[in-house]
Amino acid sequence: MNLKKIEINVCEYSFSELDNDLQQLIATAKDNTKKSYSPYSKFAVGAALLLENGQIISGSNQENAAYPSGLCAERTAVFYANAMYPSVAPKALAIAAFYNGSFVEEPISPCGSCRQVLLETETRYKTNIQILLYGENRIYLIPSVKQLLPLAFNEQNLKKE
Repeated sequence: MNLKKIEINVCEYSFSELDNDLQQLIATAKDNTKKSYSPYSKFAVGAALLLENGQIISGSNQENAAYPSGLCAERTAVFYANAMYPSVAPKALAIAAFYNGSFVEEPISPCGSCRQVLLETETRYKTNIQILLYGENRIYLIPSVKQLLPLAFNEQNLKKE
């Protein structure tokens, strides 16, 4: 047996340590929690996707009584960006959550489905997408979606030999 160790790099920041563009992205993600439709979980998630052209695309989670029919904030933003600006690569994505009257204390991370979509987007544009995970106590910055989804299912898995 061989043991393979997989590690990820996560940088921890306070809000004031981030540059103005990333601060604006987080502020937009926080504001987008207000656009969430989350009557069942009461867990409002906002996302903000910065594109190479400077556009910021908003996303928020949209729930449905038939839970699988809803959509996460991250995918809402990415799919909208791909539809409106199909030739413009994303640079960074900020994610924030609001629950029980306040923003969550610790950073939240994208679900598995969102990670897969984000990885596909990163692969599609052949550029890293920085991921900013907001929490009141700290902010995590991950330099690439690949860090969030090691051993991912990708186009190589679909090729016939």
